[in-house]
Amino acid sequence: MQNNTTGESYSMPTSNELYDEASKLKNAGDLAGAVAKLEELLKVEPDHVLAHSALGVHLQKLGKLDDAIRHATRVTELEPNDPFSFTQLSVICQRCGKIPEAEAAMAQAHVLQGRPH
Repeated sequence: MQNNTTGESYSMPTSNELYDEASKLKNAGDLAGAVAKLEELLKVEPDHVLAHSALGVHLQKLGKLDDAIRHATRVTELEPNDPFSFTQLSVICQRCGKIPEAEAAMAQAHVLQGRPH
C-alpha cells in the first residue's frame, strides 16, 4: 500500500503487532488504550483468542462487566477443550457477581481436567 500524500509504502499492522501494542499500553497503565487496540485487532482477526482473553480481564477491571463476560465466553467457544479458558471465565464471572455462572464454568474446567466437580 502507498501513502497518497508522501508516496511512502506502509502496511497494515499484523495481529501480533497490534497485540504487542496493546500489551505495552496495558503495562503503561492505559487499560482503555489497550482495550481500544485489542478491539482494533479483532477487526483484523475476529477469532484471536489472546485478544478475547485479554479483553475479558481488562474490561472487568474497567467495570464493563457484560462485555468482559462476553469476551471470556468467546474464549471458551474458540478453545472448548482448554480447562484454563473455563477457569478464566469462572474468575471473571465471580468478579462480576455472577456466582452460578462462575460455578458452572469451574465445573466445566474440572470436567476437562478429568477431575470430579
